Amino acid sequence: MLAASLVLGTAAAYLLLLFAVAAWGDRRARQGRSVVGNAWVYALSMAVYCTAWTYFGSVGRAASGGIWFLPIYLGPMLAMTLAWLVLRKMIRISHHYRITSIADFVASRYGQSPLLAGLVTLITVVGIVPYIALQLKAIASGYAVLTTPLGAAPASRGPWWQDGTLAVALALAGFTMVFGTRHRDSSEPDMLPSTDSAENG
Repeated sequence: MLAASLVLGTAAAYLLLLFAVAAWGDRRARQGRSVVGNAWVYALSMAVYCTAWTYFGSVGRAASGGIWFLPIYLGPMLAMTLAWLVLRKMIRISHHYRITSIADFVASRYGQSPLLAGLVTLITVVGIVPYIALQLKAIASGYAVLTTPLGAAPASRGPWWQDGTLAVALALAGFTMVFGTRHRDSSEPDMLPSTDSAENG
């Protein structure tokens, strides 16, 4: 068991480190030396796919079902064999039309249909909310495991407004607003890797 103050302090330090790295990346981009416009950084960033599912899904699924957890990873791995070709074309189109969202991208292929863009947005939100919830549940569960004495039952949660997970969600939302959604132009150097990087990487 770890002290709650130690766990919270470490988490806060980690979040501050993330903010510092993001601020450094933005500063480098403004100087014309973007760290994001690198094929290696872009490829490694895709490993986000494996975060919550790996820690809170694959281990349990492997324990209960054996090798049947592998298709979760084999599908994306097979898809990535052609990703260099598909992503290069998507990046080129996004730069040309200054597209910043998947909804705009799909709509641009079908006559700039606002109805289709709205439908894609709705499907994306419905599809991504469970993953966000899983991430937040992982944070709450991890905190409970670290701060609960061995063999003791985790303390019951209070009202939602007193739940520490809400504070984490707000911090992550703030991070996204400061370093993510404020970019409205896909031609900014720190939004996507350059076409040359995608072609050569």
